[in-house]
Amino acid sequence: MNTPLTRKFAVIGSTLAVAASSLILASSPASAATSCYADGCQGRDPSSTTCQNDARTVATSDYPGVELRYSPTCRAAWARYSRGIATWGMYVTVQRQDGNGSYSTHYYGNGASVWTPMVNDKDLKSRACGYADDGSGAFGCTDWY
Repeated sequence: MNTPLTRKFAVIGSTLAVAASSLILASSPASAATSCYADGCQGRDPSSTTCQNDARTVATSDYPGVELRYSPTCRAAWARYSRGIATWGMYVTVQRQDGNGSYSTHYYGNGASVWTPMVNDKDLKSRACGYADDGSGAFGCTDWY
């Protein structure tokens, strides 16, 4: 029996199903990011985790302006250079004070932002440093945090 009321329910049901599937598909990119905690973050890219969501800059070096980023939810830290004003190349590095973690990435002097993989910062201190790669030996680090 195919009544007008049955057709209306079918149309409403189809519309709701399409709307629900659109919501699920729209949320997929956000769910692609994973979370980690402390030592589980060691060596991971912060941009591929949810650690970047609550990260804050906790220290900045005078020269060359490298930032130490910290996520309280993940208890992880990383170094970032985002000023983009340096026209020289440098190595951006994050270090753990206990010596059990250090990661570097290269900034090419092209105005792009760069960041390092994360280090476990739970009950530990870390710092960020920038080292000029021009042979001058120039470098600068943040305070330990």
